[in-house]
Order: sequence, then C-alpha cells, then structure tokens
Amino acid sequence: MTLPTIVLASASPRRSELLRAAEIPFVVRVPNVDETLWPGESPHSYVARLSGTKALAVAQPGEIVLGADTTVVVGDEIAGKPVDIEDAKRMLRLLSGNWHEVLTGVSLARNGEVKTEVAVTRVKFVAMTKTEIEWYATTGEPDDKAGAYAIQGLASRFIERIDGSYSNVVGLPIETVYRMLGDFGF
Repeated sequence: MTLPTIVLASASPRRSELLRAAEIPFVVRVPNVDETLWPGESPHSYVARLSGTKALAVAQPGEIVLGADTTVVVGDEIAGKPVDIEDAKRMLRLLSGNWHEVLTGVSLARNGEVKTEVAVTRVKFVAMTKTEIEWYATTGEPDDKAGAYAIQGLASRFIERIDGSYSNVVGLPIETVYRMLGDFGF
C-alpha cells in the first residue's frame, strides 16, 4: 500500500525510527514552539495542544503534517524530560514499583484542518533499588526522554507490564498515525 510522504514536525530520532520501520514515508521539519504547560492544563489537553501547535507551526499548503508530543503521568504529576541527573533520579523513584500513563498527542494537519487524538498506554515498573536508580540515571539514556526512561533501551529490564501501545511508549503510536492517515483518505 502506497502512503503519501508526510512532514514530521519533530526532531525525535525515535519517531523517525518508528515511521521508517512502518514504511510511512516522511521528511522532517522541526518546529520551534513554546512547550510550557499552561496553569490548570490537564496532561491530556497539554499533549493534544502541543501536537497540534507543532504540526501547524511547520505546515505548508497541501502538505500532511504530523505533530506529536509525549508525556508521562504518575498520579497527578507530569514527569516530562528531566532537567538533570537528580531530576531523573526523582522521576525514577516515582515510577519504581508503580503504574504510570504515557500520553502522546498525535495531530495531522492539512490546509489548516487539524485532527488530534491522544493515545494512552499504562506502564508498570518493577520496584527498583537505590543502586539501580543511581546506575540508570547516570547512563545518559534518561536524558531528553519523557519520564526519564526509554522502554526500548536499558530501561526495558525494569518494565514489568504494559497495557496499550508499545510504540506509544517509545514516542509515537504508529497504529494511531496509520489509522488517522486512513481518515484523511490514504
């Protein structure tokens, strides 16, 4: 099945890898948007808003643009990208032995029209020891990752269970993207 070439509004190498693996043709155009959480904004609304904003920020007439934003939610707390190793350790302590949710806002934009969905996957970490948290936080893998972990990497040893889309936890729910492209007529 031939799919159109889309514009990926993201610098994420993980999103690019997922699209390549699914043989969805794309080019990258990196948006420059403010990712500040608005006061009182829910995690669901936050990722939906940012994915649409990213898509529209780079859209040109006639193109199909894919914008995405992923965050991790533990209880009521958004665990975004850690600012440093200590922040990564703090997030890993929150995740240790607990369930959390990974939310990814997925937006497709074309000619000013934007369709957005939010994929939700539940993930359970094993109880991590202090030594495991210290080690993992210093590997560099948590850097620039929502929730301070990469399920496809070293952190896989700490994942007890997932309920939902694996690719969502990596950073882009491919099945959602494919279905949404179908909704656009492809």
